Amino acid sequence: MELINDERRWYGKSWCTLGDSITAANGYQPLVGAALGFSVITNAGQSGCPLTAGGDRDYGATVHIGRKMELGYDCVTIFAGTNDFRLDKPIGRKEDRDIHTFYGAYIELVEDILTKNPACRLSLWTPLQRDKDGFDIHSVNQAGHRLIDYVEVIQAIGLEYALPVLNLYAESGFNRFTLSVLTSDRLHPNEQGYARIASMASSFLARL
Repeated sequence: MELINDERRWYGKSWCTLGDSITAANGYQPLVGAALGFSVITNAGQSGCPLTAGGDRDYGATVHIGRKMELGYDCVTIFAGTNDFRLDKPIGRKEDRDIHTFYGAYIELVEDILTKNPACRLSLWTPLQRDKDGFDIHSVNQAGHRLIDYVEVIQAIGLEYALPVLNLYAESGFNRFTLSVLTSDRLHPNEQGYARIASMASSFLARL
């Protein structure tokens, strides 16, 4: 991929990617890095873990990993939510500030990053559509939520904190008809799927 931003905004800059297995697999980062010229890319993805705290995967919850992140990154991205849906994490309310809910954990993470590193460019990426383990976009989990409910929380937080949102759920083209082509298991992107994500992410980050 060629350098696509004329201003070379990210050339020589640092980027930390927070998220789950889709991030941990390191499929999109090298492509975006080559396109935008990042000199340092830290992959902080944790496979199988949600953003929300609590439960037997608390060790890798994105809210914890992000709060332990080193300071000084120029760019930080949060790409999470599909495991919160799959693991029945409650949405909660932003007023409660409870990191054992998706809303509370996400707000805590965003505010922690912006308090410690206000100069960074933080952006929020929604989960992709999925159809694995009996959980697709129409499924309702045990907490009473659909995947779109988590997407809408991310969009609301982006609006409240003036943070850009990359809506992969709505715009990536990952859907029940294309998941067999873009993923290895109707959840995790394959090489073609990661190329799709990287292309969108590169254009998205280049304009920030």
